[in-house]
Amino acid sequence: MREITPTGEGQRPLPGVCHCLLVETDSDGLVLVETGFGLGDIEAPERSLGEEFLGWARPALDPDEPALRQIASLGFAPEDVRHVILTHLHRDHTGGLPDFPWATVHVHENEYEAAMTSGRYPHQAHWAHQPNWARYSFTEGERWFGFDRVRQPIGLPSDILLVPLVGHTPGHIAVAVRDDDRWLLHVGDAYYHHGELAPEPGRVPPFLVSLQSGIETDPAQRLGNLERLRSLARDHLTEVAIVSAHDPWEFRRYANR
Repeated sequence: MREITPTGEGQRPLPGVCHCLLVETDSDGLVLVETGFGLGDIEAPERSLGEEFLGWARPALDPDEPALRQIASLGFAPEDVRHVILTHLHRDHTGGLPDFPWATVHVHENEYEAAMTSGRYPHQAHWAHQPNWARYSFTEGERWFGFDRVRQPIGLPSDILLVPLVGHTPGHIAVAVRDDDRWLLHVGDAYYHHGELAPEPGRVPPFLVSLQSGIETDPAQRLGNLERLRSLARDHLTEVAIVSAHDPWEFRRYANR
C-alpha cells in the first residue's frame, strides 16, 4: 500500500498494510478476519480494484501475499477456512472473498445493504460468486467492556465476538478474539494510526487524516466510537490488545510478539 510518512521522531516512512487475522478454533475450523487482496486482484487489478483506487493506494499486489497462499504456507488446506468475518466491505478488505467461496461470510446487515445498493462500493467482482452471507442487525446483544449490542457469530464459539463500530462505513464492526485470559480486538478502519488512541491524541500523518475524512460516512459516530476505544486502551490495557487494519508500526509491534 501507499507509503505513510510518520510524524514522530525516529520513525521512518513505511508502506501501509492491509492485514488479516487467522483464528484456529477447536471445532469450527479456521476463521479468517478480513481477506485483504485476493488472487483475482493480483491477476486483473484494473477489473477487480479499479484504476482510481490503484492510482492513489498503489498496492504492491505481491502474488505471495494473498491470504489463500499464506494459509497454505502454514500447512492448512484452503477448505479449512470455514468462516470469514469482515469489518466492512471496502475493496482492500474483500478481495480474497472469491478465494473462499464455500465459507460463511459474517457481516453487519447495514454494511451488506449499503454495499448492494450504494455506488460507494463499485467492486462487485469480489462477491459476484454470491457468498453465503450471515448478516447481523445489532438491535440487541450483550455488553462487552463498555460496548453495547455485541454479538456472537452464528456457528462460532463465545471466544469470538462482533462489536459494532459504525462510522467509517454504515455497518463497520470490530472483531474480538479471546486468547486465554486476554482479548485481541481487530478494529478494522475505526482508526488508521496508533496516535489516535493516545489519551491526548498524538500527531497523525496528514494523509491518513484526509483519507479518513473523505471516506467516513458518519464522522460523529466514528469519533464517538474512537473515544470509546481510547477509554478501552486506557482502562483495560492488560485485558485487551487493540489493532487496526492499516497501521504498519502497530502491525510490526504485534507481529513480533
